[in-house]
Amino acid sequence: MIIGYARVSTQDQNMDRQIDQLSAYGCERIYQEKCTGTKKERPELDRLLDNIRTGDIIVISELTRLSRSTKDLFQLVDVLDQKGCNIKSLKESWVDTTTPHGKLVFTIFAGISQFERDLIIQRTKEGLASARARGRKGGRPKIPESSVNLAIKMYNSKQYSIAEISKATGISKTSLYRYSNL
Repeated sequence: MIIGYARVSTQDQNMDRQIDQLSAYGCERIYQEKCTGTKKERPELDRLLDNIRTGDIIVISELTRLSRSTKDLFQLVDVLDQKGCNIKSLKESWVDTTTPHGKLVFTIFAGISQFERDLIIQRTKEGLASARARGRKGGRPKIPESSVNLAIKMYNSKQYSIAEISKATGISKTSLYRYSNL
């Protein structure tokens, strides 16, 4: 089955152009969604993914309608691949996993994206090692024990508000609750 997915970011936007393109391509079912692509929760996309079957082709008017990030796109394509489905973009002809050429190009882009992620991880590890070699440690600085003791004493006295304790000791509300429950 050929299934379309159309999305616009706001309720004010119109998705007629996308629906016209997907209908003209021959989509038998079109899932429509009005929400930003940066949200992880997209109910119609989730419904589409729940209802697809092996051999289905998911058609989009353009990549930005499906995903806002390369990482998200590759994850979605991986899910589709695991379910035995393909994806095709009408605007970006290189996104067409229904053909051997499209799969090759997509695989190359996926490899480049993974390479980029691996380089970022490597540079981060090298930077942390370099900082440690200079005596610097990562993470938040430790809260002085004297401040913790004062905060707990103030908290247990029940004479001060949480805001007053935080202001006097420099300890956040979350940290205060964590220390007071020890």
